[in-house]
Amino acid sequence: MPNWGAVLKKVNNAVHPLDEERWRYLKLFNEYTNRNVISYYSGFLQKSEDARTAIDDNDKNAFMQAVHQLDKTKGLDLILHTPGGDIAATESIVGYLKSFFGEDIRAFIPQIAMSAGTMIALSCKEIVMGKQSNLGPIDPQYGGISCQGVIDEFEQALKEVSNNQAAIAVWRPIIEKYHP
Repeated sequence: MPNWGAVLKKVNNAVHPLDEERWRYLKLFNEYTNRNVISYYSGFLQKSEDARTAIDDNDKNAFMQAVHQLDKTKGLDLILHTPGGDIAATESIVGYLKSFFGEDIRAFIPQIAMSAGTMIALSCKEIVMGKQSNLGPIDPQYGGISCQGVIDEFEQALKEVSNNQAAIAVWRPIIEKYHP
């Protein structure tokens, strides 16, 4: 495992105390399992409105940097904490990791791996979770809204308006919240 603390010091001339603790625990984890460890942690609980907390194509670049100097024969322990994200980026990341580690990838879910995070976890040979850990649905969403929920709502509106034209007054403000 590279000494990322030294890398961070070279970049910033200082390391935040929490980063030092994270690296210390990742190193202990690595020593305990004798496996490669990557922690993919999103700050989505602190920045829920920030789209950059979701899995996207930039994350593949980060995984490429993280995997670069690892001993590929040792397998991978992947610590996941994410709200999910883009399905194509997720598939690309999984394919990339499997090209190096094959099926020898374990997912550790300390708290939450939702949607695309769940899909990453399900692609691993093992998933390790605690009592407080959660996996989530893998339904397609748009703007945090279930696509199937939107379809169901439109179908319900169509049915009710077809049966009673006065229902338009009730459904108009509901349907107007959706961008064309």
